[in-house]
Amino acid sequence: MTMEIITDGPTLLLSGDFDVRSTMEVRNAIYDHLDGHDEDVVVDLTEVSTIDMTALRVLAVATREATRHGHHLTLRGCNPAVRRMLHLTRLIRVVEVERVAVSA
Repeated sequence: MTMEIITDGPTLLLSGDFDVRSTMEVRNAIYDHLDGHDEDVVVDLTEVSTIDMTALRVLAVATREATRHGHHLTLRGCNPAVRRMLHLTRLIRVVEVERVAVSA
């Protein structure tokens, strides 16, 4: 499955496989967004079916780049597999994951 990127205001909605084949496309979309807008960026991973180390590294570097320019990059919709990868790679310390409200 190929990567699809939809821009919705400050949010980049990703769907498909986020792996070594799509990292450049996602990286370019994030950096274009940071260059063209004076606002924070949300990367929505809700519809991402698979993610690999290369993809997580792109998100970590983009987070640092956003911070350098005075913005935040927040990850939304991280499923348990993505969260596990972030913890295993210790990139959870670098990226900002949106907190999900726990329903009662």
